[in-house]
Amino acid sequence: MTDPIADYLTRLRNAIQAKHRVLEVPASNLKKEITKILLDKGYILNYKFNDEGYQGSIKIALKYDPINKVNAIKGLKRVSTPGLRKYVGYKDMPRVLNGLGIAIVSTSKGVMTDKEARDMKIGGEVLCYIY
Repeated sequence: MTDPIADYLTRLRNAIQAKHRVLEVPASNLKKEITKILLDKGYILNYKFNDEGYQGSIKIALKYDPINKVNAIKGLKRVSTPGLRKYVGYKDMPRVLNGLGIAIVSTSKGVMTDKEARDMKIGGEVLCYIY
C-alpha cells in the first residue's frame, strides 16, 4: 500500500456512507494519533486499539445524530500525498471552513490540529482536512 492515510480516510468515508456503527482499520502509530484527535474534537464516539496479530487494528465507533441519523463527519479530504507533500509554516496554516473544520498536521512535536500548531508557532505537513 502506497498511502495508508488515504486508505484510512477512504475506509472512514465508506463506513459513513454505508451508515455503519463500527469500523475496523489496520493500525499504525500515525493512524492512532489521528483517531485520538478525532475523538478529542468530537467527530467519533469512541475507539479501541487491538494489538492482536502482526499489525493490530483500530476499532472506531462512529458518531451519529440520534434524531436525523446524520454523521458528525461531513467531509474528509487528503491534502499531502506521497507524490506531492504539502508543508506549511505556522503563518500560512490553513483554516478549514473558517475554523468550523480541522486540518490535521504532522509536526516535529507530533500530530496535532491546525489551531494547536498555530498556537505553538510550528509548521509541518498538512495530512488532511476534516469537517
